[in-house]
Amino acid sequence: MGREKKAQEAKEVLFKRLYGVKPSTFSKMVSILQKEFDVMHKDGGKPPKLTVENKLYITLKYLREYRTMDSIAAEYGVCKGTVCLSIQWVEDTLIKDGTFALPEKRVLKRKTTSIEYIVVDVTESPINRPKKNQKEYYSGKKNATH
Repeated sequence: MGREKKAQEAKEVLFKRLYGVKPSTFSKMVSILQKEFDVMHKDGGKPPKLTVENKLYITLKYLREYRTMDSIAAEYGVCKGTVCLSIQWVEDTLIKDGTFALPEKRVLKRKTTSIEYIVVDVTESPINRPKKNQKEYYSGKKNATH
């Protein structure tokens, strides 16, 4: 796609601002991903919808801009599932390689030494039912039991 070529030709500062990594880091990531891709597809098969570079661009955009997978999918002309699988593959491959230290996504908050308690009042409260003019809203269908 043309926008990626323009980004690669842009200055290092602009590239880092757009994608969050330097062009040299990007090329290292592409080489790691390309090796894994070649191993996975050594027997051939159907050509993928996205190239390795596009998968990396998608992942970096997703992590950098907090865009939805739907908007990225619309931009690249693929479905949301393809974007999701691409992001997962790129993250898993880079983590498995070990060259780059990616932060854990699953840790939302580190454990602290202090214990906190939350008290919730869960007592039942009576609900007032209508007594007058209930006949207007009640059809009587449930009274047919004998």
